[in-house]
Amino acid sequence: MIINIGKYIEIAIDWITENFTSFFDGIDHIVGNFINGFQYGLNWIPFYITIAIIALLAFYKAGKAIGIFTILGLFLIYAMGFWAATMETLALVLSSAIIALILGLPLGIWSAENKKVEKIMHPILDLMQTMPAFVYLIPAVLFFGLGNVPGAFATVIFAMPPVVRLTTLGLKQVPKDIVEAGYSFGATRSQLLFKIQLPLALPTIMTGINQTIMMSLSMVVIAAMISAGGLGEVVLKGITQMKIGLGFEGGIAVVILAIILDRITQGFVKRKK
Repeated sequence: MIINIGKYIEIAIDWITENFTSFFDGIDHIVGNFINGFQYGLNWIPFYITIAIIALLAFYKAGKAIGIFTILGLFLIYAMGFWAATMETLALVLSSAIIALILGLPLGIWSAENKKVEKIMHPILDLMQTMPAFVYLIPAVLFFGLGNVPGAFATVIFAMPPVVRLTTLGLKQVPKDIVEAGYSFGATRSQLLFKIQLPLALPTIMTGINQTIMMSLSMVVIAAMISAGGLGEVVLKGITQMKIGLGFEGGIAVVILAIILDRITQGFVKRKK
């Protein structure tokens, strides 16, 4: 006996697509404007000012060596002619990471507070992390068509689990005696969460944010397959057109951006610790 699970999934996706068209159109409009706003802002600022701002942030958070690397790396990207594509990628990564954090942080807090929710979330997060990333492109295209929004949709699903898991872990690692002391001094539930638990759990949460940003960036090339643009499109052209040099240059730009974002976010984690 053959169980055709895919058939039932297709039926469910088709039903959702037919009955929630207006809902997905609204999300497409909101998220699309959000990403386009990021892109417009990053492209509107002159490249040398953007490089100076990111370099100063790198100097402050990650040290002199990373600051120098940031200046040289971003100037190399500009010299290779990939500045606009890099800003598109950065806009998509930041937008997707922000959406993932907006959704993931409350889920992590809820999971830490409720054991039943944690038991339900655990297998769902396992599924989200182990499912091949290419699979997420199918419902993304069906719901939103081609462009930045389906790319962001697939990226959010792929990148959200780390921040949920590490938010839950960070809150659970807060010493119970400190929580009990907060209650004994008359702290309300919200005061305990925002003034005691979250500040103490912040280093672990920041690690989750770092991982979410890195996983968002890892979806760049995959999202380019559904016209998300950016550096992923450069790499994809190199692959499909057998232009080894172009693909290698696009890959270098992705690596430079990844190192800069990783070191800066790690700098935030170290500062919080």
